[in-house]
Amino acid sequence: MTIQEQWIALLTILRKEIRRFTRIWVQTLLPPVITMSLYFVIFGALIGQRIGQMDGFDYMSFVVPGLIMMSVITNSYSNVVSSFFSAKFHHSIEELLVSPTPNYIILSGYVLGGVARGLTVGFVVSMIAMLFADIPFHSVGVTVAIVALTSVLFALAGFINALFASTFDDISIVPTFVLTPLTYLGGVFYSISLLPEFWQGVSQLNPVLYMVNAFRYGMLGISDIHIGVAFTGVGLVTVALFITALTLLNRGTRLRS
Repeated sequence: MTIQEQWIALLTILRKEIRRFTRIWVQTLLPPVITMSLYFVIFGALIGQRIGQMDGFDYMSFVVPGLIMMSVITNSYSNVVSSFFSAKFHHSIEELLVSPTPNYIILSGYVLGGVARGLTVGFVVSMIAMLFADIPFHSVGVTVAIVALTSVLFALAGFINALFASTFDDISIVPTFVLTPLTYLGGVFYSISLLPEFWQGVSQLNPVLYMVNAFRYGMLGISDIHIGVAFTGVGLVTVALFITALTLLNRGTRLRS
């Protein structure tokens, strides 16, 4: 395929993915917005007033970056895992695989679709957050960079999960038993400086901690983790997941029987 044809193929897959989640926006976009709004109400109007300040900010402002990042992570992941597994389950992916479209274009198209949904939800949630808290945006560049990189990472993770899944139940195992615990224990609702030294060390093994803190630094200018370390770690994991996903796709893992 020529470069122009590859661009057309990439944009076609991306357009299909965007139309997919926007067509059923009541199921894909509305629920996370409602869920995050409830978090804002609970932690802003109820619990937040009792907790007071954390790291120099009121509790509502402190948790907003983590809640936004949580919505980006879950939606980037779920969009790809559900879309690609559905294509595999209905055997429509076979038509794409036998076409001259390179596998890295197929992978990139699905990942960008997940990123589109993750960033869309993240943007809407951010707009709602402005109604509950005053966010200064310390560094727009850091904010945009880390949220985009995180969205790509979890879209790739969703793709790998979809490759190995055999049933629809399989695509819910990782979000339930891996993604949710990592997110809730990733510094969304607290600073790890409040933890004993041992548990601070354990928390630093959680990759979500680096994403949430880098995003919080971009918005508020505070972080429990060095920003350079956070970006390096997230970047390396993203590259590793891309290579892994492309290798599995090239081998036809769980796609050919």
